[in-house]
Amino acid sequence: MNEDDIQDEQPQVDANVQADAGVQALEDQVAQLTAALQRERADALNLRRRHEEQISSMSSSAKASVVRALLPVIDNFERALKHIPKELEGNDYIKGVQGVVKQFEKTLADLGVQKIKTVGEPFDPHLHEAVSMEDGDGEQEIVSEELQSGYVLGDDVIRHAMVRVSTK
Repeated sequence: MNEDDIQDEQPQVDANVQADAGVQALEDQVAQLTAALQRERADALNLRRRHEEQISSMSSSAKASVVRALLPVIDNFERALKHIPKELEGNDYIKGVQGVVKQFEKTLADLGVQKIKTVGEPFDPHLHEAVSMEDGDGEQEIVSEELQSGYVLGDDVIRHAMVRVSTK
């Protein structure tokens, strides 16, 4: 090999090194852009999830607020039905009021609102508000009487049930 052949090979080697460096640079840039895209996708998914959670929370809060506003009306209907005079028990008007109360209860159930179970249930301070306590023979606190209905929407208490508690 003479000196001219060596000089001809030198530019070819330099071109290969430069090409390899250019390919490596492009591969690095693709990797960086891919990582950035994956981060952006993850951020977008997290943002969408948080947005959906906020909408669900606001919807639940709005439902609870409307139900809270209607509870005194429902309470008054129930109180009226507890004090029906004997001579009016079979009256069509009373049956109509009973129908309205049933319709309220169905509408609440359709919204996901449930009445809190009370009489005969163990006292739960997360669900029940004890107004009075009667001493009994046992140590377990049991709800003996419901004074005012309580309601829950999912896991959230809209209104605690007002109850009397006795030990059994």
